[in-house]
Amino acid sequence: MAWHPYDLDHLAQEIVLKARHKDPDSLNQAYKMRAACAYGLERFWGEHLRLAGKEANKAQFVADVWSGFVGIMARAGVILPGEMLSNQASEAEIQAVAEQLWRIPPDQQQAPLAVLTALCDAVVWWTQRLKTRGGAD
Repeated sequence: MAWHPYDLDHLAQEIVLKARHKDPDSLNQAYKMRAACAYGLERFWGEHLRLAGKEANKAQFVADVWSGFVGIMARAGVILPGEMLSNQASEAEIQAVAEQLWRIPPDQQQAPLAVLTALCDAVVWWTQRLKTRGGAD
C-alpha cells in the first residue's frame, strides 16, 4: 500500500471546527482520542459509547473522527464498520460491531491504525490552533 495523504489534514480541520462550534470544551477530547489509538480499533470505536451518556458533545467528536476515518479507509479499499450506536444500544449490537473489528487480522490492522493515528495527530494539531479561551469564539 503506497502512502496517500487522503486529505487527513483537511478532514481534521473540518471535524475540529464542527466540534468547536458545537462545544469548544469538547476539543479537550482530542488528546484522549490520540492516546486511544494505542489500544486498537475496537477500543477507539467504543469511546463514543463511553462518553455518550454523560458528555454527548465529546461523544459526537469521537464519532465524527471515526466516521471520517471509515470514509478515508473506504477510499483506500479497506471496509470498516461505520455504525455509531447510542449508549442505549443492546449489548448484542455493541458486541457485533466489536466482533467485526476483532476479526481483522493483526497484520491487516497496522495500516488502518497508522491512518487513524495520523488523523488523530492532525486533529490534535488543529485543536491547538483553533482552541478558544474560555469557550468564547
